[in-house]
Amino acid sequence: MSENIQADAQETDHAMLVVWGQFANCLGIPQAFADVPMSQKTVTHTPQSKVLEFLVAILGGLPYAKDISKAAQPLDQDQAVAKAWGVEGWAECSGVSRTMHVLTETQGEQYATIVDRALQPWIDQEVQLALNQGPIELDGDLSPRPVSNGSKTYPGAEYGYMSACLQLGYQAAMVSMRSPTYGRIELSVTHHSGNTVSITQAEGLALEAERSLGRRPMRRTDLLAQRIENMEPERKKRQTNVAEAEQKLAKTQMTWFEVQAQQEGFARNLADREKDYQQRNCPERPNSQLAQVRQRVEVWRLRLERCDQTIQQAKDRLAKQQARLADWESQKTHLSQRLKRFLVENDSNHNPISAIFRFDAGFGNSENLALLIEMGYEIYSKPYGNWLSGTLTKMSASRSTDWEKVGKNAEMIAWKAVQLEDFPYPLDLGYERFWQGTDQAQPKLAYSGVIHFGQRDVTSDLSGWFHDYNARQTIEAANKESKQVFEVHHIKVRSLPAMRLQEHFALFAANFVRIAAVWLANQCPQVPDGWKESTHPAVKEQVKVGAHSFARIEWFGSDCLLRFAQRSVYAGRSLLVRRQVAIQLTLRI
Repeated sequence: MSENIQADAQETDHAMLVVWGQFANCLGIPQAFADVPMSQKTVTHTPQSKVLEFLVAILGGLPYAKDISKAAQPLDQDQAVAKAWGVEGWAECSGVSRTMHVLTETQGEQYATIVDRALQPWIDQEVQLALNQGPIELDGDLSPRPVSNGSKTYPGAEYGYMSACLQLGYQAAMVSMRSPTYGRIELSVTHHSGNTVSITQAEGLALEAERSLGRRPMRRTDLLAQRIENMEPERKKRQTNVAEAEQKLAKTQMTWFEVQAQQEGFARNLADREKDYQQRNCPERPNSQLAQVRQRVEVWRLRLERCDQTIQQAKDRLAKQQARLADWESQKTHLSQRLKRFLVENDSNHNPISAIFRFDAGFGNSENLALLIEMGYEIYSKPYGNWLSGTLTKMSASRSTDWEKVGKNAEMIAWKAVQLEDFPYPLDLGYERFWQGTDQAQPKLAYSGVIHFGQRDVTSDLSGWFHDYNARQTIEAANKESKQVFEVHHIKVRSLPAMRLQEHFALFAANFVRIAAVWLANQCPQVPDGWKESTHPAVKEQVKVGAHSFARIEWFGSDCLLRFAQRSVYAGRSLLVRRQVAIQLTLRI
């Protein structure tokens, strides 16, 4: 640090981390972190400040924990950043790693709750703004977190398919919301083992989104009640099948007893004749009475064996029919409990929302879709596996001339409110075909189904349906940003509570940078133009460039004047950053 700088002035190699520290103080984050109870002793730095340092490292997009101390411009040497975040200084990277390694689940949840509450007013505000424009748009997905296949130090890591290959690691279940002000808001992230598959996570994603939103749609209890009522004919059919299987078994067993009695009678007759032949010393000839009785005994023995097989088949059929009836009873109980729960939830839902949920095909099996429909969502998805491939192929065969162009290389046909045999509710079905390859004379065609449930008549606007579903690319962009900007794919810790907290901090960071960009632009006109577009505030540039730019800081109490140095790409810009924030709070009802 230059000796010519005033006593109340500092230099920093992490300009935006100073700015974000100012905003974090406005939200009370450093103060709340300091109040979390932790049993570790304090030598120079408190364990709470080390967790805060871990958060700042994620905001700065540091790939590895060691970069806190060993990067070209070490974070732990930057006193301006420390002051902005309300601490005396930063710990060395090994101290941060040790603190994170012994972090407990309870402590991790407390830190996650702090950052959630800090941004909740802005999320509530965005929810209301989004509702003023129509239904809230939610997107859910799984994002892989692979680690080295030979690693033994990642607890709970399992092999699973990640980016089309088998890999050791974890999965992160994420939900994002389209935001009128910020483009998108990340609502939730849940850490899972690597063998977690999408089909098991649909309900969990919806519930996590509702927890973050603090609101939910009205459950469609009328549809669910009708679904349960419509199950009754199937129950009677399965009960009839069980009764018929029981009668068949009883009849088969009666036949077995009759055959057994006949076989035993011939066996006794055979024994008597063998004894008689021995006493008279008569040889057994091929056509003798003894040979004929022996043949009859063998015939009835084989018949008894066939009866044994028939009885086993009847038992197997009865077990199968009983299992089908038990499955029905279990499903009925499950749906009845769901209906009871939904009725209670509706009674307490005084401010319901309308919401769209978009998923890819990995989530789109029949049970997930039915559940989300009953939870009150409008659904955009694709069918799981080959669930509807045969059905759509047959349906499209009679409409070979009805394909409508919906994209550069895509066409589509659709059917409105189709009642499928294996699904309880009518679905809008679409069938897409895409031209692949560069040979226009012999293009390759790929086909894909799409599914919709909701009040909107998507079949009358196929282009709109196509683009509405593909708007779920926002979640793909969120996954990409979390990896390329906040380096979440580099797992910086080796304990499950800390890994979960890293995921949560990365989600917070994505929202925090967007909200802070608007906050900063409102008070600093010299903010780079690219940062002023609230829906696309150049997050990657702010983190990867702005958070690693050199600047001079002058402090005026809790406010600071940040001047980018000549060697910075933002040379000549000055930002007067005040620790003040104003927001019109949206009340949760």
